[in-house]
Amino acid sequence: MTRPESSGEQRAQERFGTSARAASFYAHQTLPHLNQQMQEFIARMDMVYLATADTRGTCDCSFRAGEPGFVQVLDDRTLVYPEYRGNGVLASVGNMLENPHIGLIFLDYYQTTIGLHVNGSARVLGPHEAAVLPNLTVGMAETAHNKGGRHPEAWVLIGVEEAYIHCSKHVPLLKRLEKQIAWGSYDERLKGGNFFKVNPALARP
Repeated sequence: MTRPESSGEQRAQERFGTSARAASFYAHQTLPHLNQQMQEFIARMDMVYLATADTRGTCDCSFRAGEPGFVQVLDDRTLVYPEYRGNGVLASVGNMLENPHIGLIFLDYYQTTIGLHVNGSARVLGPHEAAVLPNLTVGMAETAHNKGGRHPEAWVLIGVEEAYIHCSKHVPLLKRLEKQIAWGSYDERLKGGNFFKVNPALARP
């Protein structure tokens, strides 16, 4: 992996005296594709955080979850995941339509406490476009949400450009507790409702 061309990244390294350490990290920990170990790691993840920005640089960080493997590895340079109805704002998808750059981080809180960064470019596909992708398992995404009667409204196809480890030292080791996941629910109570008291009309007496 050659040194990234981000001038800001390089200036930051020079300013804080980390250029040599960064060069070693690029050389030994960063790949322009997903190796077998990374592919297996993603295949067992049931959540991911993703970052996008519009053409002005206004950014958004969001969360996606599903059954393990809901982010599917199509090959060593391609990922895809389903997009559902959500709150209708479509902030992440909207950003992708303006600016294809995307960053994802998968964090394993329950076994290794390791993280995996994946950066690349995103394309938003309709269900019919996605259905013809080689190696895509459409049923995997739908099975996770079929109790709520939902199907993916779109798919995000990601071309991998950079993949590297997020070290485990500050990632907490958590214990998974049982929770009934209400896939596709419209129930405001199950969705969290007015937890942050933003809407006075929904305030409980």
